[in-house]
Amino acid sequence: MKLYWKKTCSTCRDARKYLVALGAKFEDVDLAPGLSVAELDALIGKRDYREFLNFRNELYRERGMKKSPPPRGEALRLMSENPNLVRRPLLVKGRSIVIGFDKEAMKEMAG
Repeated sequence: MKLYWKKTCSTCRDARKYLVALGAKFEDVDLAPGLSVAELDALIGKRDYREFLNFRNELYRERGMKKSPPPRGEALRLMSENPNLVRRPLLVKGRSIVIGFDKEAMKEMAG
């Protein structure tokens, strides 16, 4: 299991503490330096890439991505160049992903 997070994100820190309290075994992956387009593409897979866009991000709002999201390729490039545009935390186990701090889903995955 991998936890994609940023140390400067309070929600991410809370999610990490929660997982530790559950006794979950996971690998930390720091999103701060950013992921490559290829890494993001592999992570998202066939899922809707729009679910991985951080709607609280300034760039998201400036570009009006809610009403007119960029095409997948451009979105991946933007997320790679702007790590804060990636919604977080992400908990990944095999092909399953929990996007954001969803306690129940994380608990089930850590099970």
